[in-house]
Amino acid sequence: MGGAERPCHSAPDAGPDRRVTLARLSTGDAGLQRVLDRAGKVVGRNIPLLIQGESGVGKELLAQACHNSGPRAGGPFVALNCAAIPETLIESELFGYVGGAFTGARREGAVGRIQQAHGGTLFLDEIGDMPLSMQARLLRVLQERRVVPIGAREAVPVDIALVSATHRVLNESVKGGFFREDLYYRINGLTVYLPPLRERTDIRGLVEQLIDEECIGRPRDSVGVSEEVMRFFERYSWPGNIRQLQNVLRVALALLDDDEQVILPQHLPEEIFATEPARADSPPALAPAEAAPPARAAVSAGLRGRRLQGLDESLILRVLAEHGGNVSAAARALGIARNTLYRKLGRDF
Repeated sequence: MGGAERPCHSAPDAGPDRRVTLARLSTGDAGLQRVLDRAGKVVGRNIPLLIQGESGVGKELLAQACHNSGPRAGGPFVALNCAAIPETLIESELFGYVGGAFTGARREGAVGRIQQAHGGTLFLDEIGDMPLSMQARLLRVLQERRVVPIGAREAVPVDIALVSATHRVLNESVKGGFFREDLYYRINGLTVYLPPLRERTDIRGLVEQLIDEECIGRPRDSVGVSEEVMRFFERYSWPGNIRQLQNVLRVALALLDDDEQVILPQHLPEEIFATEPARADSPPALAPAEAAPPARAAVSAGLRGRRLQGLDESLILRVLAEHGGNVSAAARALGIARNTLYRKLGRDF
């Protein structure tokens, strides 16, 4: 990309099938490619897959890609976030219930996620947060391939592929008594670890892919990313991983005027400049085209002449954010040298 313009597709020309697959997730990073290759070898082989990694690295996306790349692609893909559902509701969500099974139950009952996934894939996100009581019931379902809805007398056969994910280190949870050892070995046919975005080398390809996806529904035009912004993307620490990058690009595309075709620093959300990058090789902060608004400049002006030792980190980051990430302007407002500010932030210059 690097400043070059690229087409932004409209919905009618996007193609009939934009489902994510293992092939589509391949954007050139060697660590990610190893994960994709290993996951691809167990797809369709009745081997449960456990995906580990930080929040926001794309664990559900990988689960969907495995489903869409295997023989069950025509079946349902059913996801359940075990950490997002109250403990009192997760049993009925997972196993379903018959009418009148408990107070507040629907008269006609409800089909649980396990049954909904029959013939397809069940994705249990954040399985490390599943209550111990539910872990025992899930283990029985996986062993017997049959589920008994709440209040039912007979078990229902189920045929599912299982993909689980967690940001926790499950073997440590097992040692601590928070996760059943027998269930751990049942869901851990193959474990893959998705690398965080800060460790990946395919930022440019990923940015291109995400822009292509976000352009759906926009008028046909051209959208590019300036080389300055791209270099920043490649060195930024991305604490929110791919989810954060996707949100940043979504905001940038929304802030583009009709006559603008290249994403520049001023199109990025201000919050990204207030987050201190963790990488040792982080570049200088970007400098948006617009000067700081008068009100913000007035706030910063009162800081001139203060010694560096008297400035706490939160104040420095706030002033940096007030000046849109422009380190030179922030240094002037703080009354210190630019190189001194870089050293304070732990950045190269």
